[in-house]
Amino acid sequence: MSSVKRKPQGRSRANSNGKANGAGWSSLPDRELLDYRVCDLGLQLNGTVLEQRVARLHQELKMRGLCFRPHCWLSEEWFSPDGIPGIAIPFYLAHPRLIRLERKQMLEVEGGTEQWCMKILRHEAGHAIDSAFGLHRRRRWREVFGKYSKPYPESYQPKPYSRSYVRHLEPCYAQSHPAEDFAETFAVWLKPRSRWRSQYVGWPAMKKLEYVDELMEQIRGKRPTVNSRARVDPVRSIRKTLSAHYAEKCARYSIEYTDAYDPDLRKLFSDSPEHSRQQAASTFLRQMRPELRRVVAHWTGQYRYTVDQVLNEMIDRCRVLKLRLGQPEPQAKRDALVMLTVQTMKQLQSGNNRFAL
Repeated sequence: MSSVKRKPQGRSRANSNGKANGAGWSSLPDRELLDYRVCDLGLQLNGTVLEQRVARLHQELKMRGLCFRPHCWLSEEWFSPDGIPGIAIPFYLAHPRLIRLERKQMLEVEGGTEQWCMKILRHEAGHAIDSAFGLHRRRRWREVFGKYSKPYPESYQPKPYSRSYVRHLEPCYAQSHPAEDFAETFAVWLKPRSRWRSQYVGWPAMKKLEYVDELMEQIRGKRPTVNSRARVDPVRSIRKTLSAHYAEKCARYSIEYTDAYDPDLRKLFSDSPEHSRQQAASTFLRQMRPELRRVVAHWTGQYRYTVDQVLNEMIDRCRVLKLRLGQPEPQAKRDALVMLTVQTMKQLQSGNNRFAL
């Protein structure tokens, strides 16, 4: 989707001749590293594992007979700008120290493993090849995926069990917009040794995959009609500090606290005197936090940071309500998973969903 330009000012860590003082920033503690501006980190794709993964993406496109190689650059997040056949990759993936910082700040690293990174690259390649050949302007494209010009919604009602969409990055991401539906379908089609012909038998999504297969055959061996090598928001232009970057990112995926959880928490746990010697519900949830967060983030497609925000509120409310375990731990764990999933899905439906890719 289109990028939104961000130009907040940050405190510079550059020296008097404009060069970054950054040769040793990788050994700094978090509190000092966070004072660095992104543009002063001296980051680049060349020589990193990302360069190898981009080369792998290009090879996958070549193996399909496509004469298209999207250019890639480091920016603040994953995106492919409208009208530019290229891919922006988050800067934190260019250095192990920044990957550790990202994980500490956001509880996960989007694209941090090779498999995850390649899945996102294939998705973004779908947006990029659309821009390169103007595919969304074709009537048949609109008939299969819908109107590309449809505004991106503030939120959408996901249908987890719908078979009208492929399942790639997240269970419901293809449902958010026709452009995302195409990008997700393209990614499934592009993956080497993909079993989409058998995996999606009987699914309405099959006609989308077959159309992408037909469409790629039509452009096989052809040169793109759009060849722009422009880079939107490259790292050298991002003058905000890492601290400002993460403040904005955390705010984007935070939630509004509420006492709406109370009725469900009272069903899940107990404030009855007969359970006064049982483990505190807040302690139980804290102990289960890593597993609860991981499982719910996987099934809802939400950032772990957002799931953790919901979980924090549940823990706080349990403390205020003085709730304790009133059932065996295995049952309490299953019920907590269900409740956390439901509450996280409500966040997804209320607008705290991902439209960054």
